[in-house]
Amino acid sequence: MTMRKGRITLSLALVGAVTVAAAVATTAAAQQDFPPGVLPGVKYGGSPNVKLLGHIPLGGYFRVMDDEIEQEMSRPYAYVSQSRDRPGFTIISLKEPEHPKVIYNWKIENASLHGGTGGMDGKYFKIHTKTGPKYYYVQSLQFGGSGPDADLGAVVADVTGRPDTSKIKIVARMRFPEAPGGFHNIFAYKHSSGRVLLFATVSGPFALVFDMEKVLAGDPGGGLIGRIQIPEDNNTAFGRAGFHDFQVFYDAASHQDRFYGAGRGGHYVYDITHPETPKLVTSIVGSAGVTFGHTFTPTPDQKTAVSEVEYEYAPLRIFDLTAGLEGKVQTIHAPVGAWTADWHDLSHNHEVFWPLVFVSAYEDGLQIFSLEDPKHPQTHGWYYTRSSQQRRVG
Repeated sequence: MTMRKGRITLSLALVGAVTVAAAVATTAAAQQDFPPGVLPGVKYGGSPNVKLLGHIPLGGYFRVMDDEIEQEMSRPYAYVSQSRDRPGFTIISLKEPEHPKVIYNWKIENASLHGGTGGMDGKYFKIHTKTGPKYYYVQSLQFGGSGPDADLGAVVADVTGRPDTSKIKIVARMRFPEAPGGFHNIFAYKHSSGRVLLFATVSGPFALVFDMEKVLAGDPGGGLIGRIQIPEDNNTAFGRAGFHDFQVFYDAASHQDRFYGAGRGGHYVYDITHPETPKLVTSIVGSAGVTFGHTFTPTPDQKTAVSEVEYEYAPLRIFDLTAGLEGKVQTIHAPVGAWTADWHDLSHNHEVFWPLVFVSAYEDGLQIFSLEDPKHPQTHGWYYTRSSQQRRVG
């Protein structure tokens, strides 16, 4: 992740792609020209413009969660969140993309005593100090209430000293006893004020905002400086559920730091120029088929956004945000376009690298489409990362 205003980062199915070994290929499969180990009916291969460079198995189904790649060429490292019996994170060297290499693993102490998902999401950030830049990686964690650390949301690792992995140290643990269950998703952002902020989802109707320098300094309040609330009247059928995930960008035209959040009721844009007192700018609620937002990503000019709701048969919806951001309407209801790789399936996460959108999908692997014409998005490439009939591995 690049710590700058309007950062974008690719964290989609590049490293730690989950592969589940298939059963022995049958004679019938061979007659249908399926590659060895691939069962009939499973999508495989990719488009001519997408090539697999490397692959590292990291434990199989549901052991690999989100990933993060540093954006400085001198630091070719990827971080992979790991779950279940591997609750923590793995660091991979991408110095030679064709030969990626695991260089470090960290697991929570007494891992077998911990229930729940484990490692879920990770983000890195950089802080400039008198002695030079310091690099940190934040690993979000989710543990169940039946074991230890139910209130532990994340650990912060000092990764400045790599490639010497002996210098990696856990320097902070972020806890939030008010809402046990940990942090599902996180997002690090260099605010226009110069502060490095971390946003986190919890089991409550709000997102938390932390000042990471305060976290590292051992602030008695845990570095917590604000909360971004889900409007309480939106879709109460989901109870006290809050945000699923979010992204934050700076808008040069309005001089606003903006929070784009997906969660209960739909999608929301907040002005967080003053993160202690966020202000709702506009929202996408009441749109057909949208009762709970999963992912919400704007284009660099923030006039258009791609939204995802994560249920089968649902496409990615594309919304024009202009009227809402200009204050002409309070809420936006209708998308201007939609895209899907296969209407039978569903997408999971996506990232916008204008004009392309990179999508991780459960049955459809890595998909790439163009957003140049939001009303008519076009598929540009794909690579199927599944190799068996196991579902939900995007």
